[in-house]
Amino acid sequence: MNIPFLGNRRKKAGHAVLAADPEGVAELLSECELLRSQAGRAGVRLDDTVASLEALDQLLPRWRDDEESLPWLGNDAGLYLGTVIVRTVPGAAWDFWPDGQPVVRLLSGREFDVVTAGQEWAVNGVPELSQLYGEVAEA
Repeated sequence: MNIPFLGNRRKKAGHAVLAADPEGVAELLSECELLRSQAGRAGVRLDDTVASLEALDQLLPRWRDDEESLPWLGNDAGLYLGTVIVRTVPGAAWDFWPDGQPVVRLLSGREFDVVTAGQEWAVNGVPELSQLYGEVAEA
């Protein structure tokens, strides 16, 4: 995902935005409107908890029939996974790769590409979002 307000700037710009307003960036990345809408229609409330990741893993993947929205839903799933990690794993924070792709950086310095993970989950259903969370939380 390329963050539009970063334009074509390099990693320094991403860090400048994060440094200036990390909570605002976190709020923007947590919106995930398409995923929240789909989950809500299925009766799943996304409350930024691990339990909500588990509930998403249990949904019937009806979105796979819609090739147009599939990449967007996968993107949202990754950003939602990142949101849960940032809000529940001590020291986890949003960061950006030079191309503007948002990633989660753990206290150890390890970076986790949540967007790619979310897209793989949307297309294949595996690995499960709750499983990915568990792997990151243990790192």
